[in-house]
Amino acid sequence: MANSTKLVSAATVQSHKTRDDCWIVVGGKVYNMSRFAPEHPGGAEIIYAYAGRDATEAYLEVHEPNLIASTLPPNEHIGDLDPGTAFPDEPPSKTQQRKAEKPPLETFINLYDFEDAARQSLSEKSWTFISGASNDNVSRDANHDMFRKIWFRPRILRNVATVSTKGTMMGTPVSLPIWIAPMGVGKTAGPEGELALSRGAAASGIVYTISTTSSFPLLEILDAAPKDYPFFFQLYINKDRSKTEELLRVVDSRPQIKALFVTVDLPVVSKREADERIKVDTLYSSGLGRPTTTDNKGAGLARSVGSFIDPAFSWDDLAWLRRHTKLPIILKGIQSAADARLAMHMGCQGIVISNHGGRALDGAPASILALLELHRECAEVFDHMEVFIDGGFRRGSDILKAICLGASGVGLGRPFMYAINYGTEGVVHLASILKDEVETAMRLAGLQILDEADPAFVNTAELDPLVPRGSLHPYARKRAGARRQYRL
Repeated sequence: MANSTKLVSAATVQSHKTRDDCWIVVGGKVYNMSRFAPEHPGGAEIIYAYAGRDATEAYLEVHEPNLIASTLPPNEHIGDLDPGTAFPDEPPSKTQQRKAEKPPLETFINLYDFEDAARQSLSEKSWTFISGASNDNVSRDANHDMFRKIWFRPRILRNVATVSTKGTMMGTPVSLPIWIAPMGVGKTAGPEGELALSRGAAASGIVYTISTTSSFPLLEILDAAPKDYPFFFQLYINKDRSKTEELLRVVDSRPQIKALFVTVDLPVVSKREADERIKVDTLYSSGLGRPTTTDNKGAGLARSVGSFIDPAFSWDDLAWLRRHTKLPIILKGIQSAADARLAMHMGCQGIVISNHGGRALDGAPASILALLELHRECAEVFDHMEVFIDGGFRRGSDILKAICLGASGVGLGRPFMYAINYGTEGVVHLASILKDEVETAMRLAGLQILDEADPAFVNTAELDPLVPRGSLHPYARKRAGARRQYRL
């Protein structure tokens, strides 16, 4: 710890700005990142972008303050930045600047208000990371648009003076049939990050699914809620399986965590062009030139954060996973009846119908279409597993439609990320809006309790032609034999 009181000038830090000799400043402390950068779970490039510079602002956008000090060994803590020296004035990056002041939270009456406020006030970098999706955003937009093609079939003259939105998910009592879907690096939306989600979920009586790639450590997120408040945990499988096993030991040791949601629809991070442009601009402005990756896929925040995900994880590995956890296993990212049936046969306790909010394969089916496919092709899964769904839900009426179609619960990701912009209060306010909308929709549909919800309450005729029959294409078939050769 001898280096902890050493003063280091800004000029000295600036002289260590290469990939092989990389120092940065975080919170007034100087760190040597040369060894750690290639091992960084979020990728080395984001560290190299700040080589020889003060990275405090960018670091705090993603991480809690003490993580770097607890991660690096003492010999890589070079010392304190000499307060009598300063780095050359640099204009703040346009992509990291807030755009405008936030409108008052009390004026918000629906989830679109949270999104509009985020668009207006978050930095371009944060807005792009949270709102963006894959390629042309086809699946992201379809998730939302398909709800407008489902119509209610209300029943009248029923006593709906009192209605209840209470239920259970994986045996956990909830006040509303929703769960906060996992999204990583919550601090991109506000300084409270995942702590706001933890506190807000507990105050609202809903379940928060903690992401593997959270800004704050798992135990700190759990401890932000009252003791014994229930959570779910979302797991990405690490290329280094020993790290996943170590994480599972921690997860299993905390009784608050009631289920393990294993993400299976993202073996690699997709092409998210707007996000990649932001990162490329940052890298070029740092003076380090082109990224070290050579696959020409770009290097956005999403790709950096997800660079550790194991693309080799397969059905055969579920047995390995089961040996390392006692928690119920829910596969998150089911997009076909065939895989839903496989999950059931493999002994999973649940599935999440999801296309990763349109952030995985662009052109994957809207989640509500996949839910209908399960009814048509493998309805038995509803008898053996809990079937959750996420993707595009913005109204309480959307939630009720999914519950009528057999969903055990509905996940919302981006809306709650936008709510972090207003801290815990924002999360609670968003949940209260949804509760009011679900209650209102129930009354107008003629439902007193959610157990009365039934497919008979909805008309899906507009979507039915889009729901596949069987696992094969209805008429196209792969042709055997050599391909015909053509010459111009």
